[in-house]
Amino acid sequence: MSDVFDLAALVTARLDAVNGRSREEIGLRILKVTEEAGEVASAWIGTVGQNPRKGVTHTTDDVAAELADVVLTALVAITSLGHDPRHVVTTCIDKATARLDTHRTQPPE
Repeated sequence: MSDVFDLAALVTARLDAVNGRSREEIGLRILKVTEEAGEVASAWIGTVGQNPRKGVTHTTDDVAAELADVVLTALVAITSLGHDPRHVVTTCIDKATARLDTHRTQPPE
């Protein structure tokens, strides 16, 4: 495995082999991103001990791991839509970089 994009392609191929790639299946893969994001929220709540009944149940390592799950799940969803996730992410990076460059060149108010 050379990188996360290759892994996303393998996971997508596996899911396609098991579940197909119908419109409903793609929708479920997109919804899976939301499910994983909920797990991030739960881990953060557990990290800060926000639930007094449970106390501190997670660490920032747990939160980081859940965030990584979100990343992979999103890449699988992008691939399932028929897009190249490397290209989509690169485009996103380019847009964010351009915004940062714009803010760097503007004088402070």
